Order: sequence, then structure tokens, then C-alpha cells
Amino acid sequence: MNIEDLRKPSPDFVDSRRLLEWCRVPAEQLPQHRDLRVPYRQVADSEAMGALMAEELVGVIEQNNLRDLPTRAIIPCGPKCWYEPFAKLVNSRGVSLRNVYVFHMDECLDWQGRLLPLNHPYNFRTFMMRHFYGDIRPELNVPEKQRFWLSPATMDNVKRAISEAPIDITVGGWGQDGHIAYNQARRHPFHHATLQDMATSTIRIQENNLDTIVALAQRSFGAAYQFVPPMSITLGLSECLSAKMVRVYSDTGSWKQTALRVALFSEPVAEYPMTLLQLHPDACITATLETARHPISENPDWELL
Repeated sequence: MNIEDLRKPSPDFVDSRRLLEWCRVPAEQLPQHRDLRVPYRQVADSEAMGALMAEELVGVIEQNNLRDLPTRAIIPCGPKCWYEPFAKLVNSRGVSLRNVYVFHMDECLDWQGRLLPLNHPYNFRTFMMRHFYGDIRPELNVPEKQRFWLSPATMDNVKRAISEAPIDITVGGWGQDGHIAYNQARRHPFHHATLQDMATSTIRIQENNLDTIVALAQRSFGAAYQFVPPMSITLGLSECLSAKMVRVYSDTGSWKQTALRVALFSEPVAEYPMTLLQLHPDACITATLETARHPISENPDWELL
């Protein structure tokens, strides 16, 4: 399938009967399943996944450094497991990041579309300064002018910078509805986004979906949804999928389990944006065993339909 195929009618939602079939597949059968629609890797735990993430990005940078080429990378705030091994690899191998250009995926905003306080737990810039850049030796680190942060004031400059040359790699995670960056399924009652709209989406400011807010509240605030940022700014899927290679990872278990099954087995569908990974020539999904598990697969006696 390619982008032209998205002009044809496509389903807006996953068929629940097919979803039940996908969720019944035991986790250990996923990596070699005959019906996979996208390359998939399964690792034991967060430690293994973090090491893999770090090694893959460092490998891309080292190859480009050998050829005296820049590395242009789209980088997420999370999963958290790879920051420490990434810094250790860079520091121990003396890998220069001086010719690396980092495009940060997204940022959370308050209800008026403004940046959050510096020490808010969902201020992604603060988190990345501490955990992505903070442990790298200064002489090796990415220059400040080559760190592209998203905000309402920078969105046009970031879009222009991304368009100047190819992106080497997009590294990311996914959300409960299969969103990559903050490319959530569109749930506005008066505006529908088609699959093609999602594929061609670009940098934008948006309201966060209610299910995203509830998921983040449960994950980080003891279900206190009142403290979850209600808005966000994000790279679009057109930017994220423009990279030569796309690697998405998750180690956060139940929050991501159903979206993983849909991404692996469903045709592209607007309800789960990460199904668009199938259109990319070099995309791969990686999940920990905990994320690959599913309660439906572990309770075969359940009658759900």
C-alpha cells in the first residue's frame, strides 16, 4: 500500500470481531505470526529495550560520522528506559553528537495553548534537558542551535528546518489509541479526519482527546485528570514518517497492548494512526513482553461478543 491508496474508501474504525481475534493471540506467538502487516520485535523487558533503542540510534550517528554526514533525528520524550544506556554508549565510545540535529516530537500545553511551567512533569523540554542531554559529556553533546523544540512560537521554523533535508531516523513510542507523537485519532464531533488526512498531517496545536487525558491521569497522577495538560503541539505524521527509517517502542504494558495488536494486524485505519507505519518502507515496532501480553489472550474462557 502507498499514499495513493489512501484516497480509496477505508474503514474509520476497527471491527470489534476482528479485534477480538487479534487480542486472543498469545504474546509468544506474535513475533512469527503469519498475518503481521509490519515488522515486529519482542524483547524481554525495559532494560533490553532501552539497550536496543540506544544502540540503534548510536549506530545511525556513527555511520554518518564516518562519512562526515549530519544525522537528523526525530526524538520522543519517552520511553524513559533508553536515556541512560544512550548516554553511556555515547560517552564510552566517544561518539560525537556535534553534527546531530534533533527535532523534538511534541510538547504539552495548558488550556490556553501556552507552555507549561518548567518543573511540570509533562514539560517535555525540561525532562529531555535532564535525561537526554544532561548526562552526555559537554564536548560530545548536541549543540544548542541544533536542538529544535516545538512551541507555538517555533512551529513554522521547525517545519521549515525539517523540510530542508531528509530525516535519517524517527524514534518514537505510541499511545493508547496508537498515536505517534501526539497524532491522536480525531474525535471532534463536527470534524472528521480521514486516513489520508492523518497521513498528510503536519505540525499543529490541538486539544488532547478525553481518552488521552484519562490514560495520562491514570499513568502519572493517580487518575487526577485535572492536572493533565489539555492541549499539545505535535509534529504531524507527514514529518514523522518522512524519515528514512522509523522505529517505535513501548515498555508501558496495559496502556499500549490493544494498540499494538491493531498495528500488527489491522489494515490502516483512522482510529489507530500507527497503522500507517505499514506504508513506510523501513518501519519496525518493538515491544516488551509485558506490552505484548493481552488479558483477552490469557482468559480464553471469556465471552465478549
